[in-house]
Amino acid sequence: MPRICEGVICRIMEALRLILRYAHLIGFALLLGGAIVQYLSGVIRINKAVLWGATIQLITGIALAAPFDRDPALNHVKVGVKGVIALLIFIAVFVPRNKESVAKGHFFAIIGMTLVNAAIAVFWR
Repeated sequence: MPRICEGVICRIMEALRLILRYAHLIGFALLLGGAIVQYLSGVIRINKAVLWGATIQLITGIALAAPFDRDPALNHVKVGVKGVIALLIFIAVFVPRNKESVAKGHFFAIIGMTLVNAAIAVFWR
């Protein structure tokens, strides 16, 4: 399928999309890495890395769903599923962010949803 858009504007939009994807990966690294580090520390709580990672993931995920010229076209069902999971992760991180500790099951649910969201991104075509 030929691209609808050509020229400078399209190159700028593609560069923006790649920058957003890079920031999205940084958010994933902060979210998962921060959670693993916090778990290994022995005190299960929401640290700043996890909070920032969830925030970055949600914001960049919304921006990546913008109507860029794509080949292949955006899969709206996949984006919707990932968006709901990202919102659930953000809520699960944001609400207990100031508590001294969170329940182990709650913390593992955050990690599990993060891994499921990444798996959807990689394996759902």
